[in-house]
Amino acid sequence: MAMDWDKLRIFHAVAQAGSFTRAGEALNLSQSAVSRQVSTLEQTLGTQLFRRHARGLELTEQGDLLARTAREVFAKLAMAEAKLSEVQDRPTGPLRVTTTTGFGGVWLTPRIAEFLDRYPEIGVTLLFEDRELDLSMRDADVAIRLAKPTQPDLVSRYLLTIHYHVYASPAYLREWGEPRSLEELEHHRLVVYGEGPLATVIDTNWLITALADLRRPRRPALVVNSGFGLLRAVESGIGIASLPDYFVEDTKGVVRILGDLEAPQVDTYFVYPEELRHSKRIASFRDFLLEKVAQTRF
Repeated sequence: MAMDWDKLRIFHAVAQAGSFTRAGEALNLSQSAVSRQVSTLEQTLGTQLFRRHARGLELTEQGDLLARTAREVFAKLAMAEAKLSEVQDRPTGPLRVTTTTGFGGVWLTPRIAEFLDRYPEIGVTLLFEDRELDLSMRDADVAIRLAKPTQPDLVSRYLLTIHYHVYASPAYLREWGEPRSLEELEHHRLVVYGEGPLATVIDTNWLITALADLRRPRRPALVVNSGFGLLRAVESGIGIASLPDYFVEDTKGVVRILGDLEAPQVDTYFVYPEELRHSKRIASFRDFLLEKVAQTRF
């Protein structure tokens, strides 16, 4: 029995999206067309791949087996495509970059235009998520991560150390006064990251932890599971937050307070699969990042 690659591609998209509608949007196909293709594939294989229910789709045992196999196949095809595109002298081909929403939105995006000008043959896709995408399965080609990876099949290069300090807006300080010590934060509104994906990598809620250690427990006024959201909350005068220094490098709406307070530091790494060690696209992007990092105060 020959496998229909087009139907397998559609099945793979549905398995990733969890619904016919979202898969159709990603593939630029109608929901009915996607559903029809999957049903035909199920008939061809003689087995049910999804359970349909009110909340969406759930893979059957057979569907899960095919989904894992399809993911590996398409990852290897993407890797082969990437290697074939490196034959030319100049770096060329697609480059999928993933990093956190904060670092990606605040620091990386404004600098990408210069990279595209230098390497017009490279097509960049930016994937900003606070959870880590699977590089070994080619969810992305490279990552900028806030922790050194432990997987043996990933190569990492130290990029920079991010320094955190405490910030507030001038408007907030005029209304609430400026705290002069950690203890005084007990009487202020605090904005924290909460329990999002980054909290498993770094101590994003260290201000709350520090107050608890002083037996001055404080409930945050606002929890925002986005670094960029924290910045906007501080700019809006909602409260005080711990922010990375590069966030506020070009921002006039926040000021640093409690300058002597010891805050966490986070080492950041450029990460990519071992199979792409000799990729010209990867090397070009790595060198570009190192150049831009040297020009930034972190």
